[in-house]
This record gives sequence, structure tokens and C-alpha cells, in this order.
Amino acid sequence: MNASLSWADTARVLAAEFGRRAAQHDRDGTFPHENFADLHAAGLLALAAPRALGGQGATSTQLAEVLGAIGYGCPATALVLSMQYIQQRQAGRAGSPWPEALARKLVTDAVERGALINALRVEPELGSPARGGLPATVATKTPDGWRISGRKIYSTGSPALRWLAVWARTDEAVPRVGTFLVRADDPGVLIEETWDHLGLRASGSHDVVLDGVLTPADHAIGLVSPSAAPAKDGVFQAEMTLLLGALYDGVARAARDWLVAFLNERAPANLGAPLASLPRFQEAVGRIEGQLLSNRVLLARLAADLDAGVPTSATDAGLVKNLVMAQAIAVVQDALSLSSNHGLSRRNPLERHLRDVLCGRVHTPQEDSVLLAAGRAALENGR
Repeated sequence: MNASLSWADTARVLAAEFGRRAAQHDRDGTFPHENFADLHAAGLLALAAPRALGGQGATSTQLAEVLGAIGYGCPATALVLSMQYIQQRQAGRAGSPWPEALARKLVTDAVERGALINALRVEPELGSPARGGLPATVATKTPDGWRISGRKIYSTGSPALRWLAVWARTDEAVPRVGTFLVRADDPGVLIEETWDHLGLRASGSHDVVLDGVLTPADHAIGLVSPSAAPAKDGVFQAEMTLLLGALYDGVARAARDWLVAFLNERAPANLGAPLASLPRFQEAVGRIEGQLLSNRVLLARLAADLDAGVPTSATDAGLVKNLVMAQAIAVVQDALSLSSNHGLSRRNPLERHLRDVLCGRVHTPQEDSVLLAAGRAALENGR
């Protein structure tokens, strides 16, 4: 890759090739291993880690640009990459419970070997941890370290992960909860290929089963009493919103570009001119442009605030998440309505963009939680 290119430019070059591969991976439900080999070769797998740990110390604005570009080409790849960046940010943040030596090891592994990490939190009975409850995954202390048993679902990127940040509770008389760092190739780790989803089919979000997996004692991170749950972290929520928002905005932009090309090329015999010449289509595309502009402004402001250290509340970050996802979905749905049967044909990418963008709704926090928190805050502040 040309060393003179910015990280975003490099991502756009890669995304063009990722986009050519995306339809087949989507159709087959296969994981795009080759995309991550390319990302590693281009030096994009440790962007979010601080320079002090051996990473590249990219700004939030730069990370969003990279993920927006990759999301435009292959959102499944971008989703796995966003999880990598989120974990690097968590491990490298000042005051993080991560031991520095362990955080440095993760970054070095990413730089030298292209190692990927993701947090495994969701469980069959529990659902999303954001809604409360104790994990069923149990960590048992032994003289050799911690033995971990449980099942995690929606484990994004599981076919390619080297490190698993497993959320679990201890089996102590008074249990604690926290993260246990596990090597994906440790004995007792099993991937069950359960992922057969409507969208993001290439993300490899399978079940991961841990059967007495042994991890060193110092790989337990941030163990606390369940009652000592930390306050909502506005910075973490803002970063999540920014990176995932950039991803799904990339999908919406890809849908918009396909639609514009279609309307300019499609010239029905009875019209004798492209559909793009009709005011009805011009007005509808104008509405799409407004939705994309709104997302661009929201994400740029959020990124600028993060880079400047301006505090963002978890409530405000959640509202931005809802707005960005809703507008990205609306763009693709509007594009579909304007293209009729053509947009629904599997030989065209629009139906895939629709299936992928709908996944934006399920990321934490969900709409009901966001609106409830925002409404309560407004009513309490207005007393």
C-alpha cells in the first residue's frame, strides 16, 4: 500500500476490493479472512491503540473515516474491525483496569500477527448485558489460574479472533463479575457455527462454547461486585456510537450511490429519458441527501467532541445512535422504494444493503432504552 496515502484513503482502496468480494461472502455466509490479511498488511489493525502501547494513536475522527470507508465496501468486515478498535480503546484508556503489560501484548500481537480481539458478553438466557443480570458463564479460581465455562452467542468475528474478552462471574461465595482474557486457540474453546442471519452474514457471529478453559490468573480484568456496577461511561458510549454509526452510514452511502447510478442509467421506453430526469425522483433523492447530511454532521460533531475531550453524556450518545441508525435505514428503504423490483433482485446490491443496515437497530443501546433515559432526564431536569 502506498505509504503516502492517509489511513482513510488506504481504507477506501481496500474497500473497493472488499466490495467485490462482499456479495459472494454474503451469499455463502463465509468469513472474509482475506480482508483481514489485507487490513493487516496495510497496517490498519492497531489504529485505535495509543502510541504508548505500540499502536498508531488514531483520532476518533480518523477511526470513523476508516470504518465508514470499510463499511461502504463490506460492512461485515467493518463490524469486526470496529470491535477491534473498541477493545483497543478500552485497554489503552487512562484509568483502564487492563494491566499495562497485557494491553501492550494485545497491541503487539495485532501489529505483528494481525491478531483480532472482541468482547464476548451476550448469552442465550441473559440476552444483552446492558439490560442487567448476572452472566451464566462461570470462572473458577484454581492454583493454575481461572477455569471458565459457559456459552456466548453473537460472538462477532469468531472464526478469526485470537483473543476473547469473556464476561463472566466468579464462583466465589460472594460472586464478582469482570472480563477474563482467553486465547481463542486454548483447549476447551469451541466455535459452533450457528450464525445464519438476515444481515451481516459474513461477520462470523457464531456461538462460542468455553468448557473449563484455563487462563492465567493475571488475565482477570476489572473484577467487581455486581452491585458495584460502574456508572454509564459517556466516552465509551460515544465511541461506540461513532464507530458503529460510521459503519452503517457507509452502508447507506453505498445504497445512495447505487441508486443514483440506477436512476441515471434506467431509461424506460415509454419515457425516452432516464428516470433521473423526473422531478419525483429528484425530490426523493434530495430527501436522501438531507438524511445523509444529517448523519454526516452528527458523526463529525461527535468525533470532534471526542477528540477535543468535550464530555458527552451516555444519554446524548444514545440519542445520536438512534438518529444515525434510523436515518441510515431510511436512506436504504427510500432507495429500495425508488428502484422497485430492481432493488429487490439479488443480482443488485441494494437488497443486501437493506439487510445489512437493518442490523444497526440491534446494537446497544436499543431505542426503547435510549428514549426512556432521555425522557426521564428531561422530565427530571425540568422540575
